Amino acid sequence: MNVCVLGTGYVGLVTGACLAEIGHHVVCMDDDAGKIEVLLRGEMPIYEPHLEGIVRRTRAAGRLHFGTDVAEAVRDAAVIFICVHTPPLPDGEADLTYVEMAARRIAEHASRSALITEKSTVPVQTGAWIEKTLAIYSRRPGVEFDVASNPEFTREGMAVEDFLHPDRIVVGVGSARAEQILRELYAPIVEGRFRCPIHADCRQDRAVPFLVTDIRSAEMIKHASNSFLALKISFANALADVCELAGGDILQVTKGVGLDRRIGRAFLNAGIGFGGSCFPKDVKAFVKIAEKSGYDFALLREVDRINERRREMVLEKLKRALWILRGKRIGLLGLAFKPNTDDVREAPALAIARRLLEEGAEVRGYDPQAAGKARQALPELTVCADPYEAALQAEAVVLCTEWGEFTGLDWPRVKAQMVRPLILDGRNALDREKLTAMGFEYIGIGR
Repeated sequence: MNVCVLGTGYVGLVTGACLAEIGHHVVCMDDDAGKIEVLLRGEMPIYEPHLEGIVRRTRAAGRLHFGTDVAEAVRDAAVIFICVHTPPLPDGEADLTYVEMAARRIAEHASRSALITEKSTVPVQTGAWIEKTLAIYSRRPGVEFDVASNPEFTREGMAVEDFLHPDRIVVGVGSARAEQILRELYAPIVEGRFRCPIHADCRQDRAVPFLVTDIRSAEMIKHASNSFLALKISFANALADVCELAGGDILQVTKGVGLDRRIGRAFLNAGIGFGGSCFPKDVKAFVKIAEKSGYDFALLREVDRINERRREMVLEKLKRALWILRGKRIGLLGLAFKPNTDDVREAPALAIARRLLEEGAEVRGYDPQAAGKARQALPELTVCADPYEAALQAEAVVLCTEWGEFTGLDWPRVKAQMVRPLILDGRNALDREKLTAMGFEYIGIGR
């Protein structure tokens, strides 16, 4: 099937590369000529495990192409995915300027009938606006458009695996033709008819649920899913605060709660809060969606408030331990918002770094993948070449991102380099007993 993907961010690039991997012919288009040049050179604008190999392989096979010409990109496409940016407005509502622009350009340049599929995270009723935009700006007789919603549920750092081995595929359609096209598009994944590029001995041992809904319900499913996961994280963080006040260990509490099959252990993790381009933005956007519909989603407003409060909680813990922050060196381990990505958008580590800098502290940070982007986002932050440099002469080290390499550090070396061997484990990822036995002061979350 000939596919066009408009936008080569995390969602667009993963979507295009993985669809090419399972056998489709894909053109990924982006207005950012610099990003396209990077891809044409065989380099990656983002870090995402397994993605570079797939892009290289499918380009060599002639199934994946990149360009900046929208007319060329949409010309032969049977399916066109809209994967453009939907940044938050000051009030939290999603800015759909790029979505409308994409729909207009499709209407103006498509030379054949096609299925236009929204993949970006958008508010409910966006599909209806896309349909209207296509109808208004279409200039070619005989060209007909179907519209569908196909929300993505991939996790950064696991995006390729999540795309090729999903929990479910959700499609919101307004016609039987749209449903049939999407069933054919995803058939290799649903039926396990592709060679897995991640696991050589991979076998599809279960049918992937293929849920067909109306377009508005599909749009709601995406926001509801992300908001519920954010709710679990904020619940764990609120529970951690109660554990600290009343006595208790959040790790034992969440383990006991998570063993209930009705609840589950996933995302029930206390720490310094969630970040990234999805959860913070989507929670705020869902609150606005509900508000415009006449419902006050107070529960989600509290989820957001709890999350924002986590950054200040770190400063309070450091102040209780160090008294004065001004002039003291603080090391941060991890700058990306989560492991296995270089994404620093809404990263808790950078929010904490900004607050520490405002307090007059000297802040040094290290991340195995996000150093460059962190330096661009916060030039005042000293970005180090390795974790030991970040800890050098520090009066405290804060674990902000639970990269695997941090659990295996040479901790005696870290201790020897620090002015004061104080560890604030912002993700409860380190071995408390081991570190305290070495002579570290250990501060966890909810413990």
